[in-house]
Amino acid sequence: MAASFRKSEPVQGRSQTHATFEVENLNPTPASNNGCRSNRFMEDGVLLTWDDLSVTVAGGRPILQGLTGYARPGELLAIMGPSGCGKSTLLDTLAGRQGPNTSQAGHILINGRKQALAYGTSAYVTQDDALITTLTVREAVYYSAQLQLPDTMANSEKKERAETTIREMGLQDAMDTRIGGWGAKGLSGGQKRRVSICIEILTRPKLLFLDEPTSGLDSAASYYVMSRIASLNQKDNIGRTIIASIHQPSAEVFQLFTNLYLLSAGKTVYFGPVSAANEFFALNGFPCPSHQNPSDHFLKTINKDFDKDIEQGFANGIPTLEVIDILVKSYKSSDIYQMAQKEVAQICKQGSGALEENNRQSGFFTQCHVLTRRSFTNMSRDLGYYWLRLGIYISLSIVLGSVFSHIGMDNGSIQARGSLMMFVASFLTFMAIGGFPSFVEEMKVFERERLNGHYGVTPFVIGNTLSALPFLALVALIPGAITYFLPGLQHGYQHFLFFVMILFACMMLVESLMMIVASVVPNFLMGIIVGAGIQGIMILVGGFFRLPTDLPKPLLKYPFYHIVFHKYAYQGLFKNEFLGLTFPNAEAGNGGSPTITGEEILKQTWHFETAYSKWVDLAILFAMVVFYRVLFLIIIKTTEKVKPLMVKFMSATRKERTQVTVNPSATPSATPYCADKRQCQ
Repeated sequence: MAASFRKSEPVQGRSQTHATFEVENLNPTPASNNGCRSNRFMEDGVLLTWDDLSVTVAGGRPILQGLTGYARPGELLAIMGPSGCGKSTLLDTLAGRQGPNTSQAGHILINGRKQALAYGTSAYVTQDDALITTLTVREAVYYSAQLQLPDTMANSEKKERAETTIREMGLQDAMDTRIGGWGAKGLSGGQKRRVSICIEILTRPKLLFLDEPTSGLDSAASYYVMSRIASLNQKDNIGRTIIASIHQPSAEVFQLFTNLYLLSAGKTVYFGPVSAANEFFALNGFPCPSHQNPSDHFLKTINKDFDKDIEQGFANGIPTLEVIDILVKSYKSSDIYQMAQKEVAQICKQGSGALEENNRQSGFFTQCHVLTRRSFTNMSRDLGYYWLRLGIYISLSIVLGSVFSHIGMDNGSIQARGSLMMFVASFLTFMAIGGFPSFVEEMKVFERERLNGHYGVTPFVIGNTLSALPFLALVALIPGAITYFLPGLQHGYQHFLFFVMILFACMMLVESLMMIVASVVPNFLMGIIVGAGIQGIMILVGGFFRLPTDLPKPLLKYPFYHIVFHKYAYQGLFKNEFLGLTFPNAEAGNGGSPTITGEEILKQTWHFETAYSKWVDLAILFAMVVFYRVLFLIIIKTTEKVKPLMVKFMSATRKERTQVTVNPSATPSATPYCADKRQCQ
């Protein structure tokens, strides 16, 4: 793009001159020296345009105001601006990730059409590195390759692709280093960012969004990473559209970008070639000093947060808000702005057609298998997931068994056995919420991977469930054996195995319940509070602290008593322990029978239902496990469907403009939109 500038008349009321930016020639295709290659870029790539784009939050506060621009295959677009200017919001909106509390106005089009981003065409590298901290770099990238790449590709090829990508990001020396997290030293922040990039570029997407890809990196690593990202356009001769929000790039990194989108307070300060930005600022009276990084100068010029701290000589002493106003008006009146509008209209007019979904993805069973293996590896290495809990369970079981040791067969042992059963079904299982923080971290990884289409919700639920079974069985078996045999409960291994199965089912139920809580309350501190509260209510109405016949019928007995799992856990454990035993009758001296059977105790003392077997209670518990897991799956799937609908609804109620939401659940439309109706005729 060849550009020239001319000075306009001075702005009334200011001594500062106002510059107009003229564009002599706008080349709509990248790599103009190779016409054949650039044409193929345009045909195979993704053209992303946005016109008059505005985003507001609840209350009507604007975040983005009237933005227009485009991103083309083979080019690298940098979104820059001070903190809080709307960089991440713009990136999220273009990627279809805006929250339900925001409303959007304007048009976001893909290849000139309103259509969804099909799987395999786009990837998003988030600012926060959501990674499984117990995996090594090699394992994290290879597991992701197995999930994203098709089953037709051999495992050796997937492994080679993973290791090649790792080397491209300069992580070959850290391949066997664990990523690390709390309590375990691992990779540095910059290395974690590069792992995140590795995972998302495995499929070589045509459209790549990067949110602050150089945060946490030193200048050398930043340049190395960004140059590798820029080189993706030359790799395999496929033109990729790359959009990156970046805070403060070095001069070398800045020169890697093709175009610059400069924001301040949600407004466009400049959109055009990186090479012409210096001249734009200079002709508006804000030249970049010699030997200074242009990006530093731009950000310093339009940053209003520290206006009072900036030296008086900077920008001729003009307040920053006025400087921003000068630049915004200059850009709006420039020829480059008009040419950007025409380019958007031209892209809409030509329209490269609807995107074809990339079906080259791993199959359902492969996803289940890989996710099960990955989750099992994570659980086995994360001390806080099960191992710490196992240690505490063993300690509690020893104390519990000691308290009730030699429980005997006298009449007083009836109450003691009941208290022991209650503690096992209530408080031992209650501690299963201890794994909630680890599961929340796993959910963050799931949300990132799910948004990028790596796998579905069902494989995640299946993988998490299967991988947890061995650990829950171990946690139920060892403490269960101590708790059962140390007090001397009813003899017979069939009774012991039933006891362990009840404990196992209850732990699975609590974990399933916490999965549901995690899907609604993702903050682990709030989630533990909510989960503990729900558990407390269940224990109270389970039928031990207040007998079932004495519970208030509205709500507490119907339906709470009949739907909480503690009812069936208590009944199963009590039936398993009391049926078949005989105890001395405390009422024998009053003319009663000298003994009392376990069945009579269940009916008269505990008021439990004995019309059906203890195995029915166990079956109900396992049925509730399945129900809770399915409910978790339904909540996740419903959230995915409802969230974009909420965005559309809120946008429609706040704005009267045409709305376009680009997200995985959007309905494709083949109707092209043109910003300039005269050019479309």
